[in-house]
Amino acid sequence: MTVHFIGAGPGAADLITVRGRDLIGRCAVCLYAGSIVSPELLQYCPPDALIIDTAPLSLDEIEAEYVKAADAGHDVARLHSGDLSVWSAVAEQIRRLERLGIDYTLTPGVPSFAAAAAALGRELTIPTVAQSLVLTRVSGRASPMPNEETLSKFGATGSTLAIHLAIHALAQVVEELTPLYGADCPVAIVAKASWSDERILRGTLGDIEAKLAQNPIERTAIIFVGPSLAADDFRESSLYDPAYQRRFRDRR
Repeated sequence: MTVHFIGAGPGAADLITVRGRDLIGRCAVCLYAGSIVSPELLQYCPPDALIIDTAPLSLDEIEAEYVKAADAGHDVARLHSGDLSVWSAVAEQIRRLERLGIDYTLTPGVPSFAAAAAALGRELTIPTVAQSLVLTRVSGRASPMPNEETLSKFGATGSTLAIHLAIHALAQVVEELTPLYGADCPVAIVAKASWSDERILRGTLGDIEAKLAQNPIERTAIIFVGPSLAADDFRESSLYDPAYQRRFRDRR
């Protein structure tokens, strides 16, 4: 018996990896985070699969479902939104499975920031403008931020910021980043990227709070901040320059 942790992607049922989809189809039990994972993904479950929404469950109750499946010899598909490598709450589940001696695998998924960037029609790393992307968040009830990981410290680098789980703290984002990026710095908020009710709100650090007040977004949103969001007068990458010599292009 194996628990298969699967990055279910940002929401759209066709933005899951082939491996993830096939694993779902082979598992007799499916546990999914119903508050943030699209129910459309459940179409890949076997017709007789036991499907459990973990949104109302505690970690102890989720562990109990793993034990039940193990006792029955049933593989489990455990769906988490986006990709498993960030803010997935997988680490504590893995620790418990290891204590129980239950096998597990991890299958990556399309991260939400990538789907949001696609919705914006933007590359987030622009030559000579921004070559780094910082994925971060602000402190919340579920998990505080380490003292050294602050918006102001990340903002001081000038990188493009993708701020997750922070729509409730937009005022804090604006306050901390305006002195670093300037009031005219582009901001984009993408809510429920790839879902049927996806929403995009564009503005600047100077006006995004007023725009959000007029068009409220309550959850499941990413706040992007950085000059790369609106850059159009930039030097093209040397990667495809006719004179650029590299191993796969023989220029003599």
